[in-house]
Amino acid sequence: MRSSAMTPRVMSVRRTTASVWRVPLDERVIISREPLNAETRLELQDGLITPAGRHYVRSHFPFPNPPEHIVISGSVRTARSVSFAELRALPARSALVTLECAGNGRSFLRPPAPGEQWGLGAVSTAEWTGVPLHRLLETYGLSGAVVEILFRGADSGTPPDVGSRIAFERSLPLSRALADDVLIAYAMNGAPIPREHGAPVRLVVPTWYGMASVKWLAEIVALEMPFRGFYQTDRYVSGATPLRAMKPRAVIVAPLEAVRAGAVTGVRGYAWSGQGAITRVELSTDGGASWHDAQLDPPAAPAAWRQWHREWTPSAGAFELVARATDATGEVQGLENRRDPLGYANNAAQPVRVDAR
Repeated sequence: MRSSAMTPRVMSVRRTTASVWRVPLDERVIISREPLNAETRLELQDGLITPAGRHYVRSHFPFPNPPEHIVISGSVRTARSVSFAELRALPARSALVTLECAGNGRSFLRPPAPGEQWGLGAVSTAEWTGVPLHRLLETYGLSGAVVEILFRGADSGTPPDVGSRIAFERSLPLSRALADDVLIAYAMNGAPIPREHGAPVRLVVPTWYGMASVKWLAEIVALEMPFRGFYQTDRYVSGATPLRAMKPRAVIVAPLEAVRAGAVTGVRGYAWSGQGAITRVELSTDGGASWHDAQLDPPAAPAAWRQWHREWTPSAGAFELVARATDATGEVQGLENRRDPLGYANNAAQPVRVDAR
């Protein structure tokens, strides 16, 4: 159930740090067309939920033919195919979940890192409805010493670094796979999942970077050994460790250009972390030299971003606005990125330059 306050309305289009050098098309900013990668236009985000047509899209390969069922295999009592009708007959739940691509913000890195050159819009929040994964696993049963659950999408292709055709696939440790919040989702914002978001069903892993939420879900495999696939050990890693929880980040969505000098201006944005609840957002109007606490809206859901705001009355001149988030683990979003060869988990606060006239 969603209130009208959670339904985004269209705002006037303004330039953001995430799209300053790209041409925005329709409801999203297109990064690549084939495969489709597109980011949310954060200047249009108002409220908690991102409409499906504005939600960011991350694709590794062209859209596949949709799977007709999910194959469950590996160390299970009975390997079998599960129809989507059977899936929908199981008890379901809905959850607000913020998903963020692990490469969000990569375009700001210097020197540049390879990969999709995301601004700050590879993040969105939707209401996902589906069956908790643990219910499916309990229904069909695990056997043996299972350590991970592998999820294979119907999409496939040939990455340049591989040289042969592979599917997109990722695994979860058994303990994470059995958590109550992991969903096999078949609805997005109260409607069937659109094709670009993984129809007919996809995995949704709250609090983890988006690569864990495998789209176009075709196979689930119970493994007795850790998975060593390309997207588990060569991509989406930090050192030798597969990426997991999102790092804390705050973004500014307004104002983004000119404001009136001497007038009270509302500065607002969003903050999230997969490591723990957001406990603080601070705003600087002088590029990080001084900081002031912003007001946090009440949390809407454990795995959804929080809205924040602060009033500011600028004098005439040029200003550099920066927001930073702190989560329940005590981690504070930094101003400088740690260097990652592929630009993953780069959560440094990005400035917004505003003129007051």
